[in-house]
Amino acid sequence: MLRLKKIEKNYEVAGNEIKALKGINLEFRKSEFVAVLGPSGCGKTTLLNIIGGLDKYSKGDLIINGVSTKKYKDRDWDTYRNHSVGFIFQSYNLIPHQSVLSNVELALTLSGVSKKERRRRAVEALEKVGLGDQLNKRPNQMSGGQMQRVAIARAIVNDPEILLADEPTGALDSKTSIQVMEILKEISKDRLIIMVTHNPELAEKYATRTIKLLDGEVTDDSMPYNSEEREKTDEEIKLGEKEKQKKKGKKKKSSMSFLTALSLSKNNLLTKKGRTFLTSFAGSIGIIGIALILSVSTGVKQYIDDVQKDTLSNYPIEIEAESIDLTSVLSSIAGRQESSSQHELDAIYENKMMYELSNSITQASTVKNNIAAFKEYIENSDQFDEYASAVQYGYDAQMNIYTEDPEGNIVRSDVMELINSIMGSDSIYASGASTFMGSSSFDIWEKLLSGKNGETINPTEKDKYTLVAGSWPENYDEVVLIVNENNEISDMTLYALGLETKEKILDDMQKAASGEMVDTTASSHSYEEILNIKFKVILSSDMYQKTSDGSYENLSETDAGLSYLYDNSDIELKITGIIRPNEGTMSSAASSGGLGYTEKLADLIIEKTSENELLKEQLGNEETDVLAGLPFNSENMTSEKKISLVKEYFSTLNDEKKAEIYVEIQSIPSQEYIDSAVNGILSQTTEEELKEMIKQAITQQMSLDEERINEYVDNMSEETVNEHVTEIITESVTRQYAENVASQFSSLPPAAIAAMFDEREFSDDDYERFFSLFSDDIVSDSTYNENLEKLGYVDKENPSSVAIYSETFENKDKISELIEEYNNGVENQDDKITYTDYIALLMSSITTIIDAISYVLIAFVTISLVVSSIMIGIITYISVLERTKEIGILRSIGASKRDISRVFNAETLIVGFVAGIIGIAITLLFIAVINIILHSLTGIETLNAVLPVAAAVILVAISMFLTFIAGLIPSRIAAKKDPVIALRTE
Repeated sequence: MLRLKKIEKNYEVAGNEIKALKGINLEFRKSEFVAVLGPSGCGKTTLLNIIGGLDKYSKGDLIINGVSTKKYKDRDWDTYRNHSVGFIFQSYNLIPHQSVLSNVELALTLSGVSKKERRRRAVEALEKVGLGDQLNKRPNQMSGGQMQRVAIARAIVNDPEILLADEPTGALDSKTSIQVMEILKEISKDRLIIMVTHNPELAEKYATRTIKLLDGEVTDDSMPYNSEEREKTDEEIKLGEKEKQKKKGKKKKSSMSFLTALSLSKNNLLTKKGRTFLTSFAGSIGIIGIALILSVSTGVKQYIDDVQKDTLSNYPIEIEAESIDLTSVLSSIAGRQESSSQHELDAIYENKMMYELSNSITQASTVKNNIAAFKEYIENSDQFDEYASAVQYGYDAQMNIYTEDPEGNIVRSDVMELINSIMGSDSIYASGASTFMGSSSFDIWEKLLSGKNGETINPTEKDKYTLVAGSWPENYDEVVLIVNENNEISDMTLYALGLETKEKILDDMQKAASGEMVDTTASSHSYEEILNIKFKVILSSDMYQKTSDGSYENLSETDAGLSYLYDNSDIELKITGIIRPNEGTMSSAASSGGLGYTEKLADLIIEKTSENELLKEQLGNEETDVLAGLPFNSENMTSEKKISLVKEYFSTLNDEKKAEIYVEIQSIPSQEYIDSAVNGILSQTTEEELKEMIKQAITQQMSLDEERINEYVDNMSEETVNEHVTEIITESVTRQYAENVASQFSSLPPAAIAAMFDEREFSDDDYERFFSLFSDDIVSDSTYNENLEKLGYVDKENPSSVAIYSETFENKDKISELIEEYNNGVENQDDKITYTDYIALLMSSITTIIDAISYVLIAFVTISLVVSSIMIGIITYISVLERTKEIGILRSIGASKRDISRVFNAETLIVGFVAGIIGIAITLLFIAVINIILHSLTGIETLNAVLPVAAAVILVAISMFLTFIAGLIPSRIAAKKDPVIALRTE
């Protein structure tokens, strides 16, 4: 069964080799009680450790069941100790933080025995040694004899073939020693027991065989193997070598489950609760910092998401038919353009900012969208209906809505007329009004969203506003007044309602500008007064009426004409309701007031305009301006066409007009005449005379004193003087020439001059020059599209813009995806839709900033995590030192190096888990306080710090991971400890 062949064990001590065993040759029977006697230091314990696989021999061979152990690996020795050997130590070597039952079960756990079977066998083993009623006690609650019996139970629980006892009675009194020896004697009946002892009496009384050692050599063996047994053993060796692999596979490799490692570590940590808590708390500080940062960051981002959702109805996805990309212009204004030249910092150099700005404006690209094709896609797509709460198309048609002011004057119900008056008035506002008001949106009238299912008003609109008085519009002629949250409207809105005169507003502004006192008492108007206000719509096409000469005149440009149009309009509007925005609603009318009309009114205006005969005539004639009765000009017009138009124009003139034109033509001197006159004067005039001419011209243009003018002119270069004089002479010659021609023709009647005009033959170049001179009378200064716009023409299939509304941010994202899908599907690249989601960009920028700040803060807090991890690694190393003996015990019952690492890794994971839980718990307490502070500082009740569950779980996992990493080195040190040395450690 067990054979030692020439076993030697050597130790290196201070560079000297000490031989503990010198060629030991021993064989043991399958079942016998062997006592090994000898003085201290003779090699008894070393021999026992080699037989038990705790120590390795230097030379020779240990043969187990016919198999040589020369090629045994660590895992083979672990399995051997776990399955074949049981150890009984003089100092018991029980794990103090484990119960009696757990100590005994430990070897079975390493063997992979099920929990139920493990418990049954452990209880049987304890009952066999008389401790069946002491299962849940801890070792420190038992006597020495009881602890030794627990050690025996642990040694036999795995039913080993060999039991190794090292001075099992050395720490016991005589009575207890006898009890222990009786137990061992009983066990030896069916297995091999090898006992090391100093007591020859015990050996003689209980052992069946006694071996004596002295100085590492066997000096006596009371019952060695006989020759027959030796032959049998030799045969076993041969068979064992052939079937080595088969025998290896019969016994399962010992392995400690992770749960067992957790249990061991948990019980150990519970014996040091104070230190465990402090360690975990220190490890939790970094977790608390990161968790708090994430909580505030998450809360702010959730608030931003809520704001996004609240503003979706006010800021839809808007797509314009044509827009300007002003990115480069804005960059130039902000001064972010890179310098085009490189130079030293030794002087002041010019930065051509104005050039860059002008160039940027010139180069700014125009983005065009094919809204007509996209409109068709929207109307044929079911998915848009699923995600969009409303789709609103915009058209360039003007809303010509008029009302009467308190003095009975007909005024347009918008503020542009008022703004134009302000910009034209003599006040401090004249210079700034154009810039400020021209860049602002002053649309008083706002189209209300219609419903997807034919509702006049979309439910989204009704959710945005509270009906203060009256009713929501149902028909085309019904509108609502929009007031702000305080039931207020601006004085400009009062003007648009006809409740305030333009003169009153201008007078107040003039007084304010001059510092005079103005009555600032706010006027008020009853709901009934507001609901009685009427408006009239004048179609753009109806404004143009035919005159006696066949041309058309815009009647709205005169008071009389405007009154005529107003009185004859058949589209009358009335205010049927007053609405107030709910909290958080943002619109162009919500702050200063406005008027809301329905889609039905817009459709009626488009329909009635399309029926106008003048518009139909213009639509049917793309070459001629029907309003002016003239052909449209064109950049691509040929010379032949121009000559033909001039001749046609001349043919329609009467004698007086011909005479006027002929005199005008003759009054223009040729360039040769001008050059000759200029050169003649220059050649006959001195430099002093030339400068005097310049001084006279400057005096007429600027009111400077004579001394300054003289100084300015005297310092001019000769080239500059000639340029100025040439300009002065040219102007003078041209004027004089025209006066002479007019004088020559003044005595002739128009008919005679007309006859001269008719007889004169002009060249083609002359006719082209005449086309430029008289283009205002030959061609229209308008274009075909401009005329259609004047007449209010709208193509319903080709809107100028589209606004797509959604109720949730998720739906808006889906709509964006559908637009992207549309772009991917179009064949013509020019048909792709381009738009900018400004709200998403703004919110994204804010979110990015918050994320950046969070990452920076987390980076700083992470340092504390690293420091905590290093501290935990040190504490784990201290735990390794404290549990060195436990390491030896575990190795003696078959635990592998990996199992030892697993025990300490489990300990660090537990510490990391507890640290994470403590960190999250403290964070939740802090969050309650932080939310109170946030509400107090911001006044926003919906802004709350929130720690997401997923983030909490991840932070706990991070804590466990970091402590695990921190414990890797200490656990590796623990795994490498020599089990023999570990068992000797106290």
